[in-house]
Amino acid sequence: MTDPQIVLTERVQQALAHAFGSEHADADPLIRPSQFADFQANVALSLGKRLRRAPREVAEAIKAELSDFPGTVEVSGPGFLNITLDDTWIASEAQRMLADPRLGVGTITPAQTVVVDYSAPNAAKEMHVGHLRTTIVGDSLARLHEHLGNTVIRQNHLGDWGTPFGMLIEHLIDVGEEAAVAQLEAGMGTEFYQAARVKFDGDEEFRQRARSRVTTLQGGDPATMRLWHVFMDATVSFFNKVYELLGVTLTDADIAGESMYNPMLDKTCDDLEASGTAVMSEGALCVFPPGFTGSDDKPLPLIIRKSDGGYGYATTDMAAIRYRVHDLKADRILYVVGNEQTLHFKMVFAAAKQAGWLPDNVSAEHIQIGMMLGKDGRRFRTRSGESVKLMDLLQEAIDRATAAISDRGYDEATRNEIARAVGMGAVKYADLSVSHDSEYILDFDRMLAFTGNTGPYMQYATARIRSIFRKAGIQPADATASIVLAAPAERALGLHLLGFGELIAQVAAGSEPHRLCNFLFQTASLFSTFYEDCPVVKAGVDPETRDHRLALCALTLRVLETGLDLLGVPVPERM
Repeated sequence: MTDPQIVLTERVQQALAHAFGSEHADADPLIRPSQFADFQANVALSLGKRLRRAPREVAEAIKAELSDFPGTVEVSGPGFLNITLDDTWIASEAQRMLADPRLGVGTITPAQTVVVDYSAPNAAKEMHVGHLRTTIVGDSLARLHEHLGNTVIRQNHLGDWGTPFGMLIEHLIDVGEEAAVAQLEAGMGTEFYQAARVKFDGDEEFRQRARSRVTTLQGGDPATMRLWHVFMDATVSFFNKVYELLGVTLTDADIAGESMYNPMLDKTCDDLEASGTAVMSEGALCVFPPGFTGSDDKPLPLIIRKSDGGYGYATTDMAAIRYRVHDLKADRILYVVGNEQTLHFKMVFAAAKQAGWLPDNVSAEHIQIGMMLGKDGRRFRTRSGESVKLMDLLQEAIDRATAAISDRGYDEATRNEIARAVGMGAVKYADLSVSHDSEYILDFDRMLAFTGNTGPYMQYATARIRSIFRKAGIQPADATASIVLAAPAERALGLHLLGFGELIAQVAAGSEPHRLCNFLFQTASLFSTFYEDCPVVKAGVDPETRDHRLALCALTLRVLETGLDLLGVPVPERM
């Protein structure tokens, strides 16, 4: 089965070649969904100008070449081609889709190695809401690429190195390892950091110890490294609790923090300087990628080594990009990071190309993440102005979901299971349903609504279909009768479902999970119309019609569940 729009594009291009010559075979037929037919092709208007012929005359010539098309083609207006597909063709393609374990989703050939850099919390502090979007969007992209057959390498670029860790290790020593671990594993990283900072700012003796500890840490002192591991193990343990609650696929094996690149930084600088890519400027080692200037119109430097000999984010990112290309053999690298880092990544990518570390056959892309806002349109924070802890936000979503389903008669265990799925689904879907580079307002009332383009509405749609099969007394997998699209609502749903496979490929190519959300919402909306207009298991429905409609229900359910799984949105059996 193939997306009808792709089929039409190929057929119209063939018609163009036959009617006007092979030089027009690759012209874009400009096929779009239409309110007057299934699709409309507008190529005759643009082609008419090139051929110096009336667009309507061109459209008639194209129509003549489509005489064997499975449907009807009509010319309207100045030269529009209105195309309506045969019901039997749509039904047969839907039947093939139902029989296909992959629902028409192809695989990328040859498969690519895709590195996805996402989540990346700072180990010196607690995970806050700012990490939610990078985590959710990155995980959905990893799932999509794996489903398409690509080799996905997840990279959780933790902030786990640098000068703050001297202060944190000394504070760990002061409070004792057992107490420190308990605090960090309980998700009190911010409080731990703040207490260490107070001592650093107000206690000269502690400040000197912290600075000395930075030196031993950077030098690889075994005792210091053991304490660093104690701190990191406890911190990562809490991160994993957040990931498990969110249903995110990151594991400890995916951690590739700043510390991993520390041994590479000297060579990174030496190689950039030796090649002439980096030069000394005002005591610092800098790359000046072409095309970047400051407000004074002078070339803007990417500082690789500071004048005091220290390294920064640019150094680590240059080391990381070379490692990912050379060692991981990446074909595509996706950096799922806040949009405030746009200039930084543009300069890093340009510098890497300048150094020859990012060849033309490897794509490095900054998947810009917009800010989460409160209802007041400002950065989402607590009333005191502090960042909201991510775990607190997630727990509030679960608590609100629990209240929303409290009157549905479930036992406590079932209620807790559904509330967790609904709460996490609401948070994740609300994030993914808007373009990743857009700001969006976190509104629990809206995201937990059971109507509109929300996670709970999507989950309810799947639960409603499952309830139909329970009433019918069969499993969805056993609904294998032929699909017949006799009613308008059946036809509209069947035609829409055929676009699933091509859409998944486009979503992965463009890193646009919100487009998948839109498709699934349209699917659920069309199914709702079908459900109202076309009874499936009600009294009076003849067995043959019932079986035809159950097959369409089964296809719809699989598309919804597969799509939601690729987004990382859980689907409870009941709602």
